[in-house]
Amino acid sequence: ENPPQLSAITFTRIKFNELQHKGKLHWVFTKVQCMHCQYPGCAEACLVGALLKSEEGPVVYDEKKCIGCRYCMVACPFSVPTFEWDEPLPWIRKCNFCFDRLSAGMEPACVKACPTDALIIGERDDLLAEARERIANSPDKYIDHIYGENEAGGTCWLYLSPVPFDELGFPSLSSTPVTVNTERAIGAVPPVVVTVAALMSAVYWIARRKKKLEQENHNQHNNGTKEKVTE
Repeated sequence: ENPPQLSAITFTRIKFNELQHKGKLHWVFTKVQCMHCQYPGCAEACLVGALLKSEEGPVVYDEKKCIGCRYCMVACPFSVPTFEWDEPLPWIRKCNFCFDRLSAGMEPACVKACPTDALIIGERDDLLAEARERIANSPDKYIDHIYGENEAGGTCWLYLSPVPFDELGFPSLSSTPVTVNTERAIGAVPPVVVTVAALMSAVYWIARRKKKLEQENHNQHNNGTKEKVTE
């Protein structure tokens, strides 16, 4: 498979599985991306509010607030947020549910591009009703499980499958939101550790900001030199 995993430049990918279930051979293609959880652990873990659950559903990211702590990467039960490891000024990257397109009344790009309607978008309750109807009408085609209905408190991406989800690599999660576990974990950390972490993050942000300003000044100086030479 190419690419083999999500990365800072790959926000969605299609996994392929060839396996047997109940005596039948299945070729299953699975779209993987940010699940946009109802109670996102990444947003709960973020110290500065760089990740936010929007009213429309998408979990969006504001790089202007990010301090590069990467707690969101640890908190996500689906291992979705990635980091620009090869960039001098790195950011967190992930699917944003095409929030700009949704805000303009358009479908996400993946839904728009799908030629077989394997992807549909709508209100969560309506999609759950549609999923239950499909399972009831085609019990031989789908297992009786809507992935994302309850996992980690529920997600905005919902899946139907002909085979068990654990065989496709989906994590087995309880219905308890990850945010609860995050709150407990942070509460158990000694205050001094939190203070040191916050201080280190602040130093990192200041250093990164300084480097960015130096780079901008350097670029402006070069542009000014070129203009002077041209004159």
